[in-house]
Amino acid sequence: MPLRHRNAFQLLVATILSAQCTDAAVNRVTPGFFRLFPDACGLAAASTGAIESAIRTLGLYRVKARSLKRCAAQLVEEFGGRVPSTLEDLTRLAGVGRKTANVLLGHLFGAPAVIVDTHCARLARRLGLTREHEPRKIERDLEELLPPPLWTSFSQRLILHGRQVCRARKPACGRCVLLRLCPTGAREVTAAEADRRRRGS
Repeated sequence: MPLRHRNAFQLLVATILSAQCTDAAVNRVTPGFFRLFPDACGLAAASTGAIESAIRTLGLYRVKARSLKRCAAQLVEEFGGRVPSTLEDLTRLAGVGRKTANVLLGHLFGAPAVIVDTHCARLARRLGLTREHEPRKIERDLEELLPPPLWTSFSQRLILHGRQVCRARKPACGRCVLLRLCPTGAREVTAAEADRRRRGS
């Protein structure tokens, strides 16, 4: 995982912080954050202002600070300070949606989980693996295509490929190892080549 963490609590916090932020930005903040708030008890006892100060460089820091404090309180009050290991329990936590829960299930608890973020969703559509736009429907389509042991690793590969090569605004089709498997990219490359030939004639 690109998000640096040493335990379940740290990965939970880092994943909540990563919403609409790059992993690199989160990784710059979390070492100091975890020195201040090393566990759920410490985070639950902290003031919202102190949490905000620790994550002020990240987007939506006020919303995230409130979510983190509520989430930590839930961990202490309902789960003895430990991160739960089921989808149902994880999605009850403040700041935790299905994507965050699946990150934890797949990377911490070894449970088959498809992680659908914006990159995974975009690539799944570009590659013709789904026509859906809703994350849960995309998740179901990918689950039907793959055996459960591959769910986490495959969706993580799509995420990394989307960050590094198949970007939203300017996909690098010319250096994409998936181009021959990608109906969208093949059409775009063919159209670009035809356009170049027209201009050259």
